[in-house]
Amino acid sequence: MREARLIFAGGGTGGHLFPAIAIADRVKQMLENKMTVKILFVGTKRGLEYRMREDLGYPLHIVNMRGIIRGITLLNLLVPFVVLMALIKSASLLKSFRPDVVIGTGGYVCYPVLRVAAFKGIITLLQEQNSYPGVATRQLAGRARKIYLGFEKAREFLRTNAEIIVTGNPVRTSIAEGDRENALEHFGLSPDRKTILVLGGSQGARSINNAVLHSLDKEKLNQGVQILWQTGRRDYKEVEEKAAEKTSNCALFPFAHQMEQVYAAADLVIARAGALSLAEITACGLPSILIPYPHAAGDHQKKNAEDYVTRGMAHMIEEKDLAIIDLISEATDLLGSDKYRRMREAIAAEVAGRKPAVDVIAQDIIDQIAAMKNVGDKE
Repeated sequence: MREARLIFAGGGTGGHLFPAIAIADRVKQMLENKMTVKILFVGTKRGLEYRMREDLGYPLHIVNMRGIIRGITLLNLLVPFVVLMALIKSASLLKSFRPDVVIGTGGYVCYPVLRVAAFKGIITLLQEQNSYPGVATRQLAGRARKIYLGFEKAREFLRTNAEIIVTGNPVRTSIAEGDRENALEHFGLSPDRKTILVLGGSQGARSINNAVLHSLDKEKLNQGVQILWQTGRRDYKEVEEKAAEKTSNCALFPFAHQMEQVYAAADLVIARAGALSLAEITACGLPSILIPYPHAAGDHQKKNAEDYVTRGMAHMIEEKDLAIIDLISEATDLLGSDKYRRMREAIAAEVAGRKPAVDVIAQDIIDQIAAMKNVGDKE
């Protein structure tokens, strides 16, 4: 039986890590009983991938890599040496693992691994989640064979002769398979109320949490709505204490790995505009109120949100406006509006008109490996 060897380089945040996991899982599933598959992840000790190393499902190789730190600091003088050592370590890794394909999904660790892979003539691929590409993608675009984009708009920021395929962002195929009845029962919520899901990522979003706290009032929640509220681990205890008596129709939790269960309970999502969150929300057919993180690199979250608003799938509120609106009232009013119905229709059309990104990317990777193996057979 032939063997396929893949390296996924990317991480730091869930937005870079989880697409890599989704693609790796799908490649493995699609090649089951056809080809032996060996997959290695490369990341840093500072990234989410290291904290999740026991649950990745794949071995993790550590490469020390960092970028320029904003502001004046002596640590920036060390960056050239860090990069040089990362390139040397990446070269050693590629020599020992002998990958057929190296896929970069963002984060600083992408740079040394894919830079060396491209130099060695290994098939080098990039998957970019955001509408404004990250630093690693912009720097490596000219060396990649193919680039898979989550947003069409990202194309205009890339200088490359690589083949570019707009696929949307890859998510796990199971993300939209949660059972609503079981999910509501798990969180202690009512099947007779509409559910507003508040998301802030694994660390939470303090400004969103504060906006929900300020706008919570039982009268609104008694108008047929309830809140499923991911506070983030950092803010959970504080939010729980402050919400206190206001939580009769709320279910609070710090973070959940089984997000299919969370989405299954929801009718409307309030969230940041990270690319991965948007891909999951879309796959689950959920309209959203997006509050972009205003300090994201290149303001990419606002660009992501604007794209969704333009396509009629979301409503956007800027963070600076949270102090002058009642967020829960806004969400409640949207749930009962014709705009909400149109948003659901727009999302359904989007999902129906496009093959899942994870399937497109995984199949394309497999096709490239198969073509390379066939060439080898003929020689």
